[in-house]
Amino acid sequence: MTTLIYDGSFEGLMTAVFEVFEYRFEAVKVISQEHYHSEDIFSDVHEVITSDEKADRVIKKLEASLGKSGVKQLLLVYLSERPDSGNLILSAVRQSVKNPEENILQNFADAEIMEIAKITKSMGREIHRLHAFVRFEKLEDGMFFAKVEPDFNVLPVSIKFFKDRYADQKWMIYDLKRKFGVLYDLKTTEFFYPANDQLDLLKGPENFHHEEEKKYQKLWQRYFTKTNITERKNMKLHIQHVPKRYWKYLTEKL
Repeated sequence: MTTLIYDGSFEGLMTAVFEVFEYRFEAVKVISQEHYHSEDIFSDVHEVITSDEKADRVIKKLEASLGKSGVKQLLLVYLSERPDSGNLILSAVRQSVKNPEENILQNFADAEIMEIAKITKSMGREIHRLHAFVRFEKLEDGMFFAKVEPDFNVLPVSIKFFKDRYADQKWMIYDLKRKFGVLYDLKTTEFFYPANDQLDLLKGPENFHHEEEKKYQKLWQRYFTKTNITERKNMKLHIQHVPKRYWKYLTEKL
């Protein structure tokens, strides 16, 4: 058994997949540095050095056989942050190489392909929830800010949605769990990684709210309270549509 350890990036994972074929490894395990534990003394360790060239070759090969939608499915598996995501993706690539004329991601009789389909479905639900439950707060400088904490790392694949929907305003979305965010300045979007002394500001931006934001929040909370009909309250259904883990970011729940 050979364990390939990559740096945690998608390019690193694609490089690891390339090197499985390059070095003709048979029994392998692909895992990120974050999830690697050195207890297995019977496994040979191969440290992967990320190569954009190797990663691009794997992605282009997959696009030819699975299409861009297939590559996106594998990207979603990677973003699920599961420790076994590397092995699942490697299995799919191996099957794709053996059957280049088939879309192997439709072969649900295969246990690993079925697992990929389940992950993709879960990721799709989480992406939908992110789109639905993000609440922007207007800051003093006119920037619209939102903090999120999704179960999976879905912010990178949601950028286009927010850019298209809020194209006429500057906005910033910060993932509290993964400590990175996305900034849009009316022209381009880019990732940002705040320093430790900035984290508290991003977790609690209330002191930097625009006066309009303060008035809006009070108005929205009052409206939400007044339109709520106690006799028709169905908390079970409410939680089903709006899970409790999102309540702390909803203005009407503050």
